[in-house]
Amino acid sequence: MPEGQIRKALSGYYYVKTEDGMIRSRGRGVFRKRKITPLVGDWVTIVQEGEEDATVTEVHPRKNELVRPPVSNIDTALLAVSIVEPEFSPGLLDRFLVLVESHGIEPLICLTKKDKASVPGLQRAEEWAAYYRSIGYTVLLTSIDDPGILPALQPYLEGKTTVLAGQSGVGKSTLLNTLLPGLLLETGKISESLGRGKHTTRHVELHEVAGGLVADTPGFSSLEFDTLEKEELSSCFPEFAKASEQCKFRGCLHLKEPSCEVKRQVESGEILQSRYDHYLQFLQEITDRKPRY
Repeated sequence: MPEGQIRKALSGYYYVKTEDGMIRSRGRGVFRKRKITPLVGDWVTIVQEGEEDATVTEVHPRKNELVRPPVSNIDTALLAVSIVEPEFSPGLLDRFLVLVESHGIEPLICLTKKDKASVPGLQRAEEWAAYYRSIGYTVLLTSIDDPGILPALQPYLEGKTTVLAGQSGVGKSTLLNTLLPGLLLETGKISESLGRGKHTTRHVELHEVAGGLVADTPGFSSLEFDTLEKEELSSCFPEFAKASEQCKFRGCLHLKEPSCEVKRQVESGEILQSRYDHYLQFLQEITDRKPRY
């Protein structure tokens, strides 16, 4: 039986890329009973029914999945965060980083709108970039419609499945149009009163770009920590994870515990105060989260 990967889901059909090309498939009725929904990105087994159609009979285990957008087996999240219009938000970037880390996805930070930033704004962006690089992240500073962006991104896209994420209005659609010139995604105008863009993307599809796959939809339309437990949060901050090896107590939450290495490094300036403040804010959100039954 052929195996392949779902590259597109549309109108009840799954388009599965196999060695023999793209095969249009339907899901088995049994999936509904077992509450399995095949996702774009899934590796599946199909049974051919004639030349045109097939049925998905098995969904292989996933390494991760997102709910909004519905896509699985993601390697990299390209986090587009603007320097200006809207103003750079370290809190929002940290929220995206925690969500990405909690799904076992490698973040690639792309600070956009470099061409529109003032000299001091660009300087501040360079300082933030230097800190995030120092804790192990890859950070690129770019203009979203720069034709040189594809060569710059190619080493990070090759052999990977990538999803874009970022606040509205940072130019995700423009960036996708640059990566996928044939796509012509409608770019939403920034709503001046809200400082946010409108969502302009619809179904999910994986496109071949630079030797990898890129999902043509923004990731993480929900920025809540729905499934993250408070004990797991500090592992989503790489510099906390490293420092916590020296904490006196295992499972230290870096709040009021004595001999906490994370707090010591915050006081000494090795860990940014803003990162610690965001950690406390996210910890409170997780603590206050209503239980789901």
